[in-house]
Amino acid sequence: MNAKLRPVVGTVAFLNLAYFGVEFAVATTIGSVSLFADSVDFLEDASVNLLILAALGWSIRSRARLGMVLALILLAPGLATLWTAWAKFNVPVAPNPVPLTLAGLGALAVNLTCAFMLARFRHHGGSLTRGAFLSARNDALANVAIITAGIATALLWRSAWPDLIVGLAIALLNADAAREVWEAAREEHRAAP
Repeated sequence: MNAKLRPVVGTVAFLNLAYFGVEFAVATTIGSVSLFADSVDFLEDASVNLLILAALGWSIRSRARLGMVLALILLAPGLATLWTAWAKFNVPVAPNPVPLTLAGLGALAVNLTCAFMLARFRHHGGSLTRGAFLSARNDALANVAIITAGIATALLWRSAWPDLIVGLAIALLNADAAREVWEAAREEHRAAP
């Protein structure tokens, strides 16, 4: 299974790193909290998949320990988002909805591709591959919310609030994924010989 998983995880890491650069540039240009949160999440996903790639040959106990570290890493985008959201509360300017929506569409395409690539491995390799799959799946859901925020900002409510709400929701989604990975890693650690 590791021989089949290795190229998939490498490709997922590359796609995440590449789109991090795109989305971070758009986020900083238009001042979007949700895109910032998602871009930091792309960087985190690239790091996680590189860690998984390195750990594929490790023992179950070592992978479980890394799974616990991974759970903590999954919290980083949420903390960065809270900091960005706080700054946006102080200067509540709506982001440009067209780049927001287009960047969200691009991110959705990348995350759906990654989720489909990882789906067949989500129950193999323990908490690490489960974490990678959950992260890609959650990111695709977050991208739908970003697209919705862009459309809402363009058509309904020219405000910073749709973007802020989605950015904070992404932070909560990442916290829940971190909890799931932590629990799976602790179970593996207990079950390991």
